[in-house]
Parts: sequence; structure tokens; C-alpha cells
Amino acid sequence: MRRSDQRRAAVIALYQHDLTKRPLVQTLGREPRELTRLLAHAAADRAVELDAMIEAHAHGWTAARIAPLERNIMRVALVEMLDSDAVPAQTPIAPEGAIDEAVESAKIFCSAEAPAFVNGILDAILRDLRENARL
Repeated sequence: MRRSDQRRAAVIALYQHDLTKRPLVQTLGREPRELTRLLAHAAADRAVELDAMIEAHAHGWTAARIAPLERNIMRVALVEMLDSDAVPAQTPIAPEGAIDEAVESAKIFCSAEAPAFVNGILDAILRDLRENARL
């Protein structure tokens, strides 16, 4: 399974977890791939922190107001941008690559406006992180 597919599987598992309130281990399925499992758990564990970052850069939007699928796409991208420990050493990705992957997922799963929305927020977060030497 390609890395892109594993990222998308993590997003779908998180989305189902948010909507159904079922445990993440159930929405991940029986034998999730390592990257899928690591990204999903890291995003779920850090959801409050990640949502705060999203809200700070989504002017006029709260995380709760953002569609669950788009919110989880951004959470997974942020985990890859911020937390190299959550990603297996053999699969690192540059922050810009994480944003590109998120935009592609938004193109596949979301409305026509979602890719630009996701890109704008993640790009603003990346600029802020770099300006404040946190990345």
C-alpha cells in the first residue's frame, strides 16, 4: 500500500472515529498498516493542540465548524509536519509534501472549495512555524 493511501486510511479512520464515537482501534480495522496506525493515533492524541493551531489560522472558523473530513485531513498533515516521531524513519516527508498530500486528499474526498481552504490554513501554519523557529 502506498504512503498516500495509508495517509488517507488514517484520515478515514479518524473521520469515522469523530462521527461515530467508536474507538479508533475499531475504525482502523483489523490490521492497519504501520503508517496508518501511527498517524491516526498521533492525530487523535494531539487533536486539541492541532485544532487550536487550525483555529488560530482559520480566521473566523472554529475547528468544530470545519467539516470533520477536512479537519482530519489537516490533523494528519500537521502530525507529519510537527512530529517526526509519529512517522516511521523510512517514510519522512517535508512539510510542503505533507501539505501537498493533504490538498490531494481534499480534492478526492471533499467539496470543490476544500483543497484551497486546506492549503491556505496549512500554508499559514507552516509560515508561522518557520517565522517563530518552531520548525
